[in-house]
Amino acid sequence: MNPIRPILLAEDSPFDAEMALDALNEANLANPIVHVEDGVEVLDFLYRRGAFANRPDELPAVLLLDIKMPRMDGLEVLQRLREDPQFRALPVVILSSSREENDLARSWNLGVNAYVVKPVDVEQFFTAVRMLGQFWAVINESPAGT
Repeated sequence: MNPIRPILLAEDSPFDAEMALDALNEANLANPIVHVEDGVEVLDFLYRRGAFANRPDELPAVLLLDIKMPRMDGLEVLQRLREDPQFRALPVVILSSSREENDLARSWNLGVNAYVVKPVDVEQFFTAVRMLGQFWAVINESPAGT
């Protein structure tokens, strides 16, 4: 049986992060949720560096990734992950307020699994994040070892 893997949320906006965390918790998922605030922290978590050096050696069930973040944006993170064989199959969902065609096209070209525009309406945002968490953590079947 596979261990319950964490959901990694990369979001720099405290308001959006709190809403996403509340929505994921409301979905009653068994998965722990790890929140990081920028792309550098995403890579630190995945490569088990710095504050995450002692975390269990398992990939997250899914990475919910904002695009516009300080230090390293989500698109650069996505590019680095898709260039590294150990993270190519990691499910990545862009969760962004950006509707810019360039962001959308680049995300898909880099191999994102889904691109969700954050709804402005709070209830719609909650519903979208709950559904994302349930799909990627419970319903989706990943290949062994990812």
